[in-house]
Amino acid sequence: MKYRDRQGREYEQTTSQDSFLAAAYSSAMGRALMKFLGCPIFSKCARVILDSKFSVPFIFGFAEKNGIDMFDYEERMYRSFNDFFTRKIKPGRRFITKDKNLLVSPSDGKVTAYKITQSDTFIIKNAVYNTASLLRDSKLAKRYEGGYAVIIRLSVDDYHRYCYCADGVKSHNRKINGILHTVNPVVNNYLPVFKENSREYCMIRTEQFGDIIQMEVGALMVGRITNLHTEGGVKVTKGEEKGYFEFGGSTILLLLEKDKVKLCDDLLKNTREGFETKLLQGSVLGESLK
Repeated sequence: MKYRDRQGREYEQTTSQDSFLAAAYSSAMGRALMKFLGCPIFSKCARVILDSKFSVPFIFGFAEKNGIDMFDYEERMYRSFNDFFTRKIKPGRRFITKDKNLLVSPSDGKVTAYKITQSDTFIIKNAVYNTASLLRDSKLAKRYEGGYAVIIRLSVDDYHRYCYCADGVKSHNRKINGILHTVNPVVNNYLPVFKENSREYCMIRTEQFGDIIQMEVGALMVGRITNLHTEGGVKVTKGEEKGYFEFGGSTILLLLEKDKVKLCDDLLKNTREGFETKLLQGSVLGESLK
């Protein structure tokens, strides 16, 4: 994987997980195995284990292996591995600007940004995505022609609670059931992950940025999405907690309307050059064009 941070520093890292997934998805047998592992029944079994007290001994080794700085998080005893994975960060460890004209990242993660064509599509590696199939709503998808799709990929070392990216009024949540592929970028060479994975989204009606779709996508293993507000007509504020993911790498996807947001140049440049941009929750993604 190739990353850049906001200062332009470059990192290239291939983990054992990256190598395993590349090998698995490059063969028909491997893809069949990974499809089985992505079935909801497998994730339910994994959840039982990770919700139990017997998973507590895994926490220390996991944190150490993935370089998780526990100083950032609340100090307490964890009842299970998932209790640890959904831990809360200490106040002040993520900065959310109060400037209403700045759009922020709802989570930690690795970011890429893609233009949505007039035919409602955008391309990630070899996978072509159609916003109508992504949303399961062709009328709603038309609203985002010529806009942008911003993808924030969370890996296991990231903070897995997420917030609202802007002030506004949210719609009701829509859930789309599916399987749970890994969201590792290598898989986009073989499968349209975001069209097949379980996901949940709402629309946030804002004054500064138009109507934003904020979608949470589950991933391999557990990938459970827990949103705190499921009803519509709720006023929300930028930085307010929206929900959290349980164990597994996950993704948040933002759909932005045409001519509503000027995305930061580094996000677009890095994406064109094959890099993901590493950032933290609250980092600025763009500014209002109003």
